[in-house]
Amino acid sequence: MWMWRGSLLLLLLLAAAVAAAAEPASTLTGPSRPVTVALREDRGHAVDLPDTDPRVQRRATGWAPEQIAVALSAAPTSAWVSWITGEFQMGGTVKPLDPGTVGSVVRYGLAADSLVRQASGDALVYSQLYPFEGLQNYTSGIIHHVRLQGLEPATKYYYQCGDPALPGAMSAVHAFRTMPAVGPRSYPGRIAVVGDLGLTYNTTSTVDHMASNRPDLVLLVGDVCYANMYLTNGTGADCYSCAFGKSTPIHETYQPRWDYWGRYMEAVTSGTPMMVVEGNHEIEEQIGNKTFAAYRSRFAFPSTESGSFSPFYYSFDAGGIHFLMLGAYADYGRSGEQYRWLEKDLAKVDRSVTPWLVAGWHAPWYTTYKAHYREVECMRVAMEELLHSHGLDIAFTGHVHAYERSNRVFNYTLDPCGAVHISVGDGGNREKMATTHADEPGHCPDPRPKPNAFIGGFCASNFTSGPAAGRFCWDRQPDYSAYRESSFGHGILEVKNETHALWRWHRNQDHYGSAGDEIYIVREPHRCLHKHNSSRPAHGRSNTTRESGG
Repeated sequence: MWMWRGSLLLLLLLAAAVAAAAEPASTLTGPSRPVTVALREDRGHAVDLPDTDPRVQRRATGWAPEQIAVALSAAPTSAWVSWITGEFQMGGTVKPLDPGTVGSVVRYGLAADSLVRQASGDALVYSQLYPFEGLQNYTSGIIHHVRLQGLEPATKYYYQCGDPALPGAMSAVHAFRTMPAVGPRSYPGRIAVVGDLGLTYNTTSTVDHMASNRPDLVLLVGDVCYANMYLTNGTGADCYSCAFGKSTPIHETYQPRWDYWGRYMEAVTSGTPMMVVEGNHEIEEQIGNKTFAAYRSRFAFPSTESGSFSPFYYSFDAGGIHFLMLGAYADYGRSGEQYRWLEKDLAKVDRSVTPWLVAGWHAPWYTTYKAHYREVECMRVAMEELLHSHGLDIAFTGHVHAYERSNRVFNYTLDPCGAVHISVGDGGNREKMATTHADEPGHCPDPRPKPNAFIGGFCASNFTSGPAAGRFCWDRQPDYSAYRESSFGHGILEVKNETHALWRWHRNQDHYGSAGDEIYIVREPHRCLHKHNSSRPAHGRSNTTRESGG
């Protein structure tokens, strides 16, 4: 009997040890030692889906809706439904469709056979025009945006979109679930985070893996379809400037790639809300120095509802999370509109109601890869102190085509109350994977300014303190970099309660459901929010950092 009990006790202890070993690490134990996963194979580049692929071809006929997508409003009681009707046009001369030709109507309800409510919205058409001989112009189909209001939180709604007055102009029935009610005890089950997605065969692997995790919400932190990797005749390259930069009078785009992307993604976006923020590949300059036309037109943003009145930055709530989507390619200087809006938005956040503060933007502040190293230092100098003073928990970014997660950091210094920065620019686009680190011998980038009209100047200089003092780069993986790896993938955030969230990064080459990196991100409001509130600067200024040149 004693031996049996002893064996049982031993088995229980072994089981407990195995369970403890399997438990993900936690930020509560302090910063982890930097990890670099060696490149196991040359990832090379990804190959775009061709226009002959059935997944990107137009299946809708007549005025039937296509490219259907759901986006959130600022609160869970409202949501946006967007779609496109009609065909785009390409040619030397194009005539835009009349947006008034077809109505913008959504019928919705709590059952597929009981769509008893109806909402109407607006329609628009945009063009991408190039005033140069031989270049093709583009004008879109009719883009519709309809806002549904008076919704119940955490509720599944069925809907049809289109124009019920025209034959064959309504979609099939789709469904989506609203976010949980705003409050500290309710959270979306899973939030997928992806960046630099593109439309390649690697993209399809990323999206398939992401869909298998059944997210309730998708955050896309910039660089959507990479239409600007093409000439207007449809010829593409992995490096536009290398292939075409000296032979074209303007940076061309092939706008049908946007339509291909919308068609491919509809299986996800028609049933799962997706929130997007701009990246550099959305700039797309055209006639009259116009920029971001496709981005502004194709997506619905809670800009008015959140008071930003801009598609480049906005905020929204999902359960106990307040999300900030910030513009890395809009003016972020302290005298600009974005910064003033951010101050006002943060001042209204009640952390007893939305304990978690999560932000997303495109270009990372804490990348250690050579590609885009310290590229948006002006944005960090302008905004980091303000976000830190309000207790930012997590920052999601993309731009660098690899995965990297930081320890808690502020101003390049390990800080138990700093944010965890996670870069997921590894969605699968056709540009090459980032594989070289700035701290590798001979790979520290040139610190001299590189002209760029969209990133507000150049503020990076040699470090003045710490292990890298006097240098532009570290000579080893920096302490603030916890984990980095060059692989395609996506991430899933599961907020468990007011203080604990589980982050998992999933590599495309792994089995479905397995994680390449995982950690519990733990908030310490008793320690950090008190500290932030007692030391918050009057206007978010820091005496140790320079004013942004942007």
